[in-house]
Amino acid sequence: MKRPPRIVIVLLGLAVALAAWLLIAPVFGPVRVLSGYIEGETLYLASPISGSVAVLSVQRGQRVMGRGKPLFVIKPDQQAAQNEQAVAELSAAMAQAEDARKGQRPVELGVLAAEQAAAEARARDARATLARIEPLAAKGFVSKAALDDARASYDNASAQARAAGRRLDAARLGARSDQIRAADARVSQARAALAETGARLEDLAPVAPSPGRIEDVFYQQGEWVAANQRVVAMIPDDRIFVRFFVPETEIAAYRTGTKIGFSCDGCAGGLAATISYVSPRPEFTPPVIYSRESRDRLVFMVEARPDKPRMLMPGLPVDVEPLR
Repeated sequence: MKRPPRIVIVLLGLAVALAAWLLIAPVFGPVRVLSGYIEGETLYLASPISGSVAVLSVQRGQRVMGRGKPLFVIKPDQQAAQNEQAVAELSAAMAQAEDARKGQRPVELGVLAAEQAAAEARARDARATLARIEPLAAKGFVSKAALDDARASYDNASAQARAAGRRLDAARLGARSDQIRAADARVSQARAALAETGARLEDLAPVAPSPGRIEDVFYQQGEWVAANQRVVAMIPDDRIFVRFFVPETEIAAYRTGTKIGFSCDGCAGGLAATISYVSPRPEFTPPVIYSRESRDRLVFMVEARPDKPRMLMPGLPVDVEPLR
């Protein structure tokens, strides 16, 4: 029997070896991962009021361990004076409102009472004069004009006595209701002004919104800072996330709220994150024209919030375990 040519035997051997490699490679070969990196959103902290940096509590690269830690303080001389003025205006408004609800002071009431007594005395004197003149006028010893003058004097003195009594009663009652409402409105206005100046004082001393890392410090203690000029750049821990890219054929498995695992050089094992965003638009790297052959390069950006963001540095490359 004729033996097959040596070339045929070699080709058959190569075919068998290729088939074996294709079967074994997925098992023993390297596991496919998705490429990505750590990203951080920078938070810029500033003061809405100009001034010099009185206190600088953090340095570049420093970790802020807790929420509410002071970062810096703008010298509050001008704002503190405005706050003191607002406190004084509130005290004055409250005193005026309280005074509006009271009657006049005892000394003032005493003056009005004395005026009433004097008016009543004049009325009694006028009545006595009228009582003497009326019989004389009836007998013809006094003219009718003199009688009319006596009656007019008595009526005028009586009216003045009644008016003095009413002034005393009004002084004891206090201010009118509309005046009291106006005084209360001035108190509310003064309270609002004080709250505004207090809030501005707090704005002069921003605090950390959460634990994180100080990325940069733009001004040092003693330097003048314009209003709304950034002083400290901070990356809070809750603004660190994993950004990676998923092929178009696998993106359907990635949904918001899904857990993913990832790893990075020098990091602890077992890192996990929760998907917080899936881009609705695909992208190419590098850009190419859409075609059937180029779809394997079509990827979607996905972002996930890590469970332990404290030690993750922005820019650090990561490998994400693909979802099955």
